[in-house]
Amino acid sequence: MNNANTSIIPAIGRVLMAAIFVMSGIGKLLAPAATIGYIASSGLPFATAGLAIAIAVELGGGLLLALGIQTRLVAAGLAAFSIVTALAFHHAIGDQNQMIHLLKNIAMAGGLLQVVAFGAGAYSFDNRRAVTGNRQPA
Repeated sequence: MNNANTSIIPAIGRVLMAAIFVMSGIGKLLAPAATIGYIASSGLPFATAGLAIAIAVELGGGLLLALGIQTRLVAAGLAAFSIVTALAFHHAIGDQNQMIHLLKNIAMAGGLLQVVAFGAGAYSFDNRRAVTGNRQPA
């Protein structure tokens, strides 16, 4: 199982990275007022629109990443989202909790950039499409 073309490891990695986005998106969907309040308290405008964007990116992007659909593009978008949210919401690095969240977001971006670089792997819709269409696997 160490062959990159048949290994399940990239799929497991995608699902593990996607889990935080999916769970965060569901949490925002179930408690919109709390998220809107948090966005507004950070001084950002259009908190309601920000909530809608965050839910779409986290839930939609997380599911696409887990399934391996448009994986490189989705991973790049989630990496950018992770960095932007780190800088917008977790910049108070004097607070240990905020520092941990900042580093978590940066680390997630790093993992997502690995997916951008190396693709979805064998167990993905991207790979299935590439194989059936005689294209190079992702």
